[in-house]
Amino acid sequence: MTTTIGDRHEAARTPRRRRHLFSRALAGVIAAGVVLGVGELLAALIDPNSSPFYAVGSTTVDRSPAWAREFAIHTFGTNDKPALFVGMTILIVLLAAVAGIVERPRAPFGSAILAVLGLVGIVAATQRPGATWMYALPTVVGVVAGIAVLRVLTATARAPENSDSEDSWLPRRTFLLLAAAAAATAAAAGAAGRYLGQQVAGAVDNRRAFAIPSVTDRAGAIAPGTDIGVPGGTPFVTSNEDFYRIDTALRVPRLTTDDWQLRIHGMVDRELTLSWDDLIARTPVERVVTLTCVSNEVGGNLAGNATWIGYPIKDILDEAGVHPDADMLLSTSSDHFTAGTPVAALRDGRDAILAVAMNGQPLPFEHGYPVRQVVPGLYGYVSATKWVVDWELTRFDEAEAYWTKRGWSAEGPIKTASRIDVPAPFAPTAPGPVLVAGTAWAQHRGIEKVEVRVDNGAWQTATLAPQYTIDTWRQWTWEWQAAAGLHTLQVRATDLDGNVQVEERTPPVPSGATGWHTRSFTVA
Repeated sequence: MTTTIGDRHEAARTPRRRRHLFSRALAGVIAAGVVLGVGELLAALIDPNSSPFYAVGSTTVDRSPAWAREFAIHTFGTNDKPALFVGMTILIVLLAAVAGIVERPRAPFGSAILAVLGLVGIVAATQRPGATWMYALPTVVGVVAGIAVLRVLTATARAPENSDSEDSWLPRRTFLLLAAAAAATAAAAGAAGRYLGQQVAGAVDNRRAFAIPSVTDRAGAIAPGTDIGVPGGTPFVTSNEDFYRIDTALRVPRLTTDDWQLRIHGMVDRELTLSWDDLIARTPVERVVTLTCVSNEVGGNLAGNATWIGYPIKDILDEAGVHPDADMLLSTSSDHFTAGTPVAALRDGRDAILAVAMNGQPLPFEHGYPVRQVVPGLYGYVSATKWVVDWELTRFDEAEAYWTKRGWSAEGPIKTASRIDVPAPFAPTAPGPVLVAGTAWAQHRGIEKVEVRVDNGAWQTATLAPQYTIDTWRQWTWEWQAAAGLHTLQVRATDLDGNVQVEERTPPVPSGATGWHTRSFTVA
């Protein structure tokens, strides 16, 4: 076979074309990085919520249907937000690479792609609650900088197809140096913006200097045996680090005690505005309360128990004078999330508080620093507003909160639930006595009984740990004489009102999951 000169030239051009395409794609990705980095830095100076990346992410969360949210939580758990960030990043990288490949001196299609992406960011940012026209600036300036970088890099990446090419081009080394400089600038701007956004108004120093209120009305001591201490089991008190976090905030608000105030208005006799000093002048209480997310699947881990210090909500409402026909407290967070809480649940004697401390520490930023709501017996989506700054007394037939607008039920009482924690699913187990252990909860009703059965057999009564209060979960154990083979265990609980945990499996939407937790084990 004879190889022509043309064939050799074509073979030589192929790797060069591949490098050329890669260089253009890289130029597009770096340009997108400049858009995001510059946008992040400017957003930190204007308002962290104006960041184009976070604005688009937050809008995605807000506009997602309930089934999409539940899929994300079911699939990724408390990593749903990182999963969203990864997905957005992958999409941006792909679109940016295409932008770099199609960019031409006289046909700037890549610049047009960046401009369209910028328009999406502008719309998302300016439609955020509380946004002004300045929310558009981070995206606008970022896109202008990104397009400039794209034009320069794609110009330096142009390689001649032959010696007669009219395109002037710089050596590949120049492209790599410019690309590295642009990438470093983007990374530095993004890192600086993120750092400044996290240091808003000295929030970190403010929290570090926070003094836990001195409490005389303390929670009772945890009796021996309340925490069964089974290896692999659930601790009675959940550490701050392990406490579940489910909320709509892609960027955690950073308030200081100097910034914070709570406005109380609507159907009240006296409108109030509480400053931080007004709040801490009140008498604090300490309570242990279990919180549960409505998105918790049967057997899920979106529940946690903590010791909270805070101020009774009932006292504040009494001071404002709630109108008799007001049945909803519409609470709003600093990032404009809303929750609708039944007024009756805040005034019936349960320990509903404005919490400022968690497990002996200032509230973590992720859990609402400086102030959040804790209301026993209600799912968090209707009661546990973090970073709370506004209360409006209203009615359920006149107002809707964030999640009720999206198809969730209005009042959100927690359902009686139980789960098996030990042994782990499909864990190899030897024949003989096996300790089965778990947790049950029915906040503000309490747990009366837990039962376990094997292979759909008769229900056996488990041994309950002491009930700390009706507002906390309760641990249980049961000794199983395991025989060889594959076995299925189920658990159900009965609360102190006599309600037996519902057998029928239903999803979390619209009012919380139901069903008996089931685990299978191999005994050999």
